[in-house]
Amino acid sequence: MQQYIDFVTSNPILSLVWVGLVVAIISSFIKQKTAGYKIVTPNEATGMINREDGIFVDIRSRDEYRQGHIAGALHILPSQIKDQNFAELEKYKSAPIIVVCKTGQTAPESANLLNKAGFENVSLLKDGLISWNEANLPLVRSKSSKGKK
Repeated sequence: MQQYIDFVTSNPILSLVWVGLVVAIISSFIKQKTAGYKIVTPNEATGMINREDGIFVDIRSRDEYRQGHIAGALHILPSQIKDQNFAELEKYKSAPIIVVCKTGQTAPESANLLNKAGFENVSLLKDGLISWNEANLPLVRSKSSKGKK
């Protein structure tokens, strides 16, 4: 025990960094366990869509969505979710909803808001479209003009 006390007194900055890291890890773990959503991999997400009639909700910008999105995904902006302006999503209240963003960093807030709005089965695509692309799963590209495919 004396060794720990000696270490802390002779290395206060290093000790504070260590305590900070432990607190950050614990708070991250607690936050994930108490969140109103679960995190799913691309394979789990496709299973939810195919077997349970779920839906992808893509919250990226309109331009990013047009450049490539998951087939059948609804495009809803985070501001629409915040304002509870998502009438086209109401029929999916009890179905699995998988919220998708580019990296998985901006989607948790929208996923929590959907859960608080009464959606029963909200999930988050782990690492967003990056993980979808890494799994070599297809994307649909919107037509930018009438003559192009």
